[in-house]
Amino acid sequence: MNDQFMLLPISLQNRQTALALQQCNDVTAKFGLQLTEPEIGQLIEHRKEALEKNGRIEFGGGVIQKMIMEFADSAYLYQENYAETLIELQECFYYFKNESMEILSDDELIKRMKMYFDDVCHGSIEYLQTTMLENYCRDIRYDTKEYEEMNGYEDNYIDFMDYEREDW
Repeated sequence: MNDQFMLLPISLQNRQTALALQQCNDVTAKFGLQLTEPEIGQLIEHRKEALEKNGRIEFGGGVIQKMIMEFADSAYLYQENYAETLIELQECFYYFKNESMEILSDDELIKRMKMYFDDVCHGSIEYLQTTMLENYCRDIRYDTKEYEEMNGYEDNYIDFMDYEREDW
């Protein structure tokens, strides 16, 4: 029997992911953030849904552990919004992984998401999704290289308040 490539059963993969997320609690506790057993279950279930929705597959525990470690020190995460925000960030990650045409590594995308989330979006997932990451991935797709220079702090949109009416 050739067993060079075997996939872990989903239940085993989910148990490994749950254990890894519980271990993340040891680190995030110093930031006042903890995931409960039900919240861990929700994250795992939402990962499955997000992967299906975006036509992706993933081996191992996925990116949620990396995301937790990157975002743990965010000033915009509170115990009350922690699990929900992680679910939304996870969905955002898989969508924009596709939108970036796999040009970005997982770590690059997570770091960019964190930078925008904290510095530009001030914790707004909606602004992160609909503006910052959308612009960033569009620049990647069209190879404009603006995303390399911007670092997310400049705004691509015209500020109409700076123009006189006659300039229109």
